[in-house]
Amino acid sequence: MAVVWSKETFGSVLREFAATLRQQVSMEDGQWAVKGFIDCFRNVYTISTDTKIVSKILEIHLFPKILAFAEAHDFAIVLAEHQNYYPDISFIARNDESIRFAVDLKTTYRLPDKPWLCNGFTLGSHGQYFQDRASGKNIQFPYGSYHGHFCLGVIYDRAAGATIDETRPYPLEKLHAIPSVITNIQFFAAEKWRIAGDKGGSGNTANIGSIQRIEDILTGNGMFVGLGEDWFDDYWMNFGRITVKDSQGKTRKITSLTEFVRYRGGDPSRIVARNNQP
Repeated sequence: MAVVWSKETFGSVLREFAATLRQQVSMEDGQWAVKGFIDCFRNVYTISTDTKIVSKILEIHLFPKILAFAEAHDFAIVLAEHQNYYPDISFIARNDESIRFAVDLKTTYRLPDKPWLCNGFTLGSHGQYFQDRASGKNIQFPYGSYHGHFCLGVIYDRAAGATIDETRPYPLEKLHAIPSVITNIQFFAAEKWRIAGDKGGSGNTANIGSIQRIEDILTGNGMFVGLGEDWFDDYWMNFGRITVKDSQGKTRKITSLTEFVRYRGGDPSRIVARNNQP
């Protein structure tokens, strides 16, 4: 009997899948199993600690497992055609191609001085395709055609004190002596609205920012959870577009969820606001 896919059922199996990944990419001591890349002469070159490089190699490392997950649940997958397209992966039910789920792969690292927080990540644009749910601009399929929008995420520690020598190759026989650039890898899966914050996620682009408190990311307990997904959509569709007058008659833009909820006549007490607390 075919599964009736809702975002709840897809989210459930995606979380189960995320819970299996740590053991598949880590060694017994918690280090990342990837040590570097190898050439035809059996030389191993270490990976840079640059976060963009780590993120890309993690994606490559995970992809066969994601493909196996899709096949096990009878989904076809469509990868983003362009680097700036959303989402990274579209899951499409083979028995009903109108059933689609958007999954973005996200990686971030714990802050060494505040290990209950991570560096955060972006959750996609709040620009044209988010505001116009039928738009095809910078998105694989129109936003409104997806039954749910998810993040499959990785939180890790940068390897403290590891001596990473990027200037010389290692012989293949010394593979296990190469320190991994990341360790203590943790996976999660969550609907993106459940882990969203109320601030942009990057400087010059229209991206939605995540919360940073790791416990809340893992449990999907973001700022909008007490309000609901409709509030998330409304807030980010209108982010930076609504102006109000202050007590001196000067206009300013609404820049926080609390201000927005008050402006809309909602209850600000329903906002989950412990993002950066221990």
